[in-house]
Amino acid sequence: MSLDVRIDPTAPDAPFEQLRRQIAEQAADGRLAAGHRLPTVRGLAETLGLATNTIAKAYRALEADGIIETHGRGGTFIAARHLDDAESDAAAQAYARLARRQGLSRDEALRLVERHWTA
Repeated sequence: MSLDVRIDPTAPDAPFEQLRRQIAEQAADGRLAAGHRLPTVRGLAETLGLATNTIAKAYRALEADGIIETHGRGGTFIAARHLDDAESDAAAQAYARLARRQGLSRDEALRLVERHWTA
């Protein structure tokens, strides 16, 4: 299991957002398991040909979202997922009820979530 990231310089999203999104997606779908050690900021910057500040900004956003954990000099790791979080579960349940009451299909409700996911 390894980090697989590609930055498209012609994409409309900034490189830090492309990196943040790809790491988040790989953590969410299991391609990067909890505990997987990520490259250092400097190492990933060299590999991708990006500025260290770009990598650091993506890592800070991922950490704020609870996707990664930084252990100082010990490294940066994919965080354990907490799918049993009561607050998240309650919010998801409330949204599902609201979407059904408004007559949205499952696909329509999911499209709304996806549209706001990176906002």
